Amino acid sequence: QVQLVESGGGLVQAGGSLRLSCAASGRYPMGWFRQAPGKEREFVASISRSGAWTNYANSVKGRFSISRDNDKNTVYLQMNSLKPEDTAVYYCAARDNDLVPRYDYWGQGTQVTVSS
Repeated sequence: QVQLVESGGGLVQAGGSLRLSCAASGRYPMGWFRQAPGKEREFVASISRSGAWTNYANSVKGRFSISRDNDKNTVYLQMNSLKPEDTAVYYCAARDNDLVPRYDYWGQGTQVTVSS
C-alpha cells in the first residue's frame, strides 16, 4: 500500500519561503495539489518518477520548484515569494506510473498560511 506523509507547512509572511516534503513508501510519479477554504482542489506541480520531467500551474511558475530525492523516496516543493493567495492545505499525491494520469494515492495534507 502506498503511503505518503507530508511535512513542512506553517505560517509565513508574504514574500517568504517554505519547503514542503512528502515521504513516500516507494518511488512514484508525484504531484502537489492545494485546496483553499471554499475552493476546489487545484493542481500545483508534478514530477516524473525519474525526476526528469516537471510541470507547474501557471499561478506558481517561477516561484515554486518541485524536486525529488529518489534515494529517500521524498519529493519536495520549494515555495518562494509566497503570496496570501497561496494559503491552502497542500497535498502530495502519487500515480502508479508516468503513463497513468490519475492520482490514486494521497497524503493527509499540510497547512500553509501566508499572512499579508
